[in-house]
Amino acid sequence: MGVAAGAVLLVAGCGGSDGGSGKGAAAGGGPSVGESLAAVPSGGADSRSGAAGRLAVANDPNLGPIVTDSTGFTLYRFATDGPDPVKSACEGECAVKWPAVPAEGAVLPEGLDAGLLGSVTRADGSKQLALGGVPLYRYADDAKPGQVSGDGVGGVWFAGLPEDQVPGLGKALGVTGGSEGGADAGASSEPGATGRPGGGGVAAGLSVVQDPELGEIVQDAKGRTLYRFTKDTDWPMTTACTGECLEKWKPAAVVGKNDVKGIDPKLVIPFDRPDGTRQQTLDCWPLYWFTGDKPGEINGQGVGGTWFAVTPDGSLNKK
Repeated sequence: MGVAAGAVLLVAGCGGSDGGSGKGAAAGGGPSVGESLAAVPSGGADSRSGAAGRLAVANDPNLGPIVTDSTGFTLYRFATDGPDPVKSACEGECAVKWPAVPAEGAVLPEGLDAGLLGSVTRADGSKQLALGGVPLYRYADDAKPGQVSGDGVGGVWFAGLPEDQVPGLGKALGVTGGSEGGADAGASSEPGATGRPGGGGVAAGLSVVQDPELGEIVQDAKGRTLYRFTKDTDWPMTTACTGECLEKWKPAAVVGKNDVKGIDPKLVIPFDRPDGTRQQTLDCWPLYWFTGDKPGEINGQGVGGTWFAVTPDGSLNKK
């Protein structure tokens, strides 16, 4: 696990009502991948170092919509890349492990704005494919189409692309509610709602559900249980989950204050992680979902004595 690191966000209202420290640490491991990722259009790119061909949007049951090349290999982003101007920070040995996707020959899938397709000029003068200004890479250790083993590596490599930079991924996937791992339109998200077994998802970014074992806990828009790590702190807001820890525990996506149900919007605060990405907090406690869960499951509860589901006020649920 990486060393604890944090970033301070100047906001008020963090309760700091509990914290605690547990024994043990989160174990490493790769995210699980559903067979649905294998059913991606083929043809176009010759190898993991060739042109991307026609891009596709695939659905990972844990990560949601991700972008693949025409042979189904996952395309990644590097959190260390410079945003202004957009440039790649992956050179030398890094580029061997994470080969840049050539810009030439790439075609967007239906549903994405043609204006999102672009390129960045690398140090050697070659053109790298960019989507919404995000340079794209393949991962050398992905052995076959559909794998996302590069997601979370070093806490700086991610398969998911930022929705605010690459809008329309859900539309391109054809997600209108009810797809695997996705949000089900119209599902109940009021406090006391049942239906935890089997998941199902909710429309709100954060909502409260009644778990048969734990009682009221918080879940994300995909119906995944959200957890806290007892080694984190609420003020200043810090995360102790970096490096290998992120292979199993994924930071919760940031939601708007008006995108919650059963939760006080004043407790919904974004957090800037050390790698520059943003994470959702509740009452200033960073939130995570567990790759070992399917929607509606609580397999992460009590792992290592340090991971626990979250109550609507941001407290630990240690039942």
